[in-house]
Amino acid sequence: MDVIADMLTRMRNALRAGKGSCTVPVSRTKLAILEVMKKEGYIENFVAEGRDITVTFRYNAEGKPLISSLKRVSKPGKRIYVGAPDVPWVLNGLGTAIISTHQGFLTDAEARARNTGGEVICYIW
Repeated sequence: MDVIADMLTRMRNALRAGKGSCTVPVSRTKLAILEVMKKEGYIENFVAEGRDITVTFRYNAEGKPLISSLKRVSKPGKRIYVGAPDVPWVLNGLGTAIISTHQGFLTDAEARARNTGGEVICYIW
């Protein structure tokens, strides 16, 4: 089973249901992805408690979530790797791609700045 896709689906379902938070099973990969999402301002906070991670979402002043879409790109059946010159733009820079590199999980802008490529994990916008 794809644990990253499971996390993104749980988050998508909670956002569509209007929930303020959701829980996902803990793993180091998920914590690293959530750290990037928090740094970029898509989520308010996340807390690892025992075997679960509680993710708190950010909403704007109108009560709409800041995340409108989460899309898994690279899957266990078909990995998507990009080189440094081919790092994707999400919605012409309005969204964010999370990329797994040898330097850790980076956003598309950080990967371009560091001139590194890697596996494209997901798109957020």
